[in-house]
Amino acid sequence: MASSIKLTMVLFFACSLFLQGTLAVGEVVCENLPENLCAFAIASSGKRCVLENYKNEEEGKLDYTCKSSEVVVERLSGYIESDQCITACGVDRTFVGISSDAFLTQEFTSSLCSPDCYRNCPNIVDLYFNLAAGEGVYLPALCDKQKSSPHRAMFELLSSAASSVVDYSMAAPAPAPAPGYF
Repeated sequence: MASSIKLTMVLFFACSLFLQGTLAVGEVVCENLPENLCAFAIASSGKRCVLENYKNEEEGKLDYTCKSSEVVVERLSGYIESDQCITACGVDRTFVGISSDAFLTQEFTSSLCSPDCYRNCPNIVDLYFNLAAGEGVYLPALCDKQKSSPHRAMFELLSSAASSVVDYSMAAPAPAPAPGYF
């Protein structure tokens, strides 16, 4: 009995040291992240990390590197997005750059607006809230329309992106509202 308690304590101590060493110690620096953790990460400085591609002249192939962008997140720093949120929101860790192009697919918008993503993944929602605003679209209104009429939501999104006139019923206020779970 005493040996099983000792073994349990040793395992608990070893696991806590491992977790502390991997999750809590040190800064998140985009340039030090592996490419499989880069997209949707936020550096300790508050800048979004972005995966960029470049041509490797030595090997003649396309390689990837993680860099700090100039996009600053105000309410979150030193954060690497969870695999659960990557899956729930329909994004991919191999996304290169920061772009609103993903809105052009109904599947992405549906995943982003799903309760699993919209309520539980503030980092991804904040990013796409701001990208939608840049396109003249208010993300909460788009998600409401997505629930009731996904085809109409896509049509309106494409129409607003193609026109120079902003639909003020969906115009985004600035800055992004703070979700209640921050």
